[in-house]
Amino acid sequence: MSFASEFKEFALKGNVVDLAVGVIIGGAFGKIVDSVIGDLIMPLVGKIFGGMDFSNSFIPLNGQTVTSLVEAKKLGGVFAYGNFITIAINFIILAFIIFLMIKQMNRLKRAEPPAPVVVPEDVTLLREIRDSLKK
Repeated sequence: MSFASEFKEFALKGNVVDLAVGVIIGGAFGKIVDSVIGDLIMPLVGKIFGGMDFSNSFIPLNGQTVTSLVEAKKLGGVFAYGNFITIAINFIILAFIIFLMIKQMNRLKRAEPPAPVVVPEDVTLLREIRDSLKK
């Protein structure tokens, strides 16, 4: 088997295609969640905490006196706790959504109760003979 045909066989297997689709959908879904966090949730959280912008929340480690995180990073190390809070909230929401999706999939997958087992006629006859001999 040639290298090209072997690669084609590998690449077209159902698992590889399913994985590729999952990665693409996951990337797009991640962007949606990032937008929901950055554009909808974090502004509300900031409003609750008195207009605080978490994306710009940091503690300078080298005595920087700038007000933006980007400028502070250029001048030295910073403890960017606001970015961590945003990413942690992003993770929690994403994990919760995935949990709900898997829960729904498991609910849809639940197997129907197994069909009653039909015992062949000869087995039934042998059981009746056995039971009558026991008496």
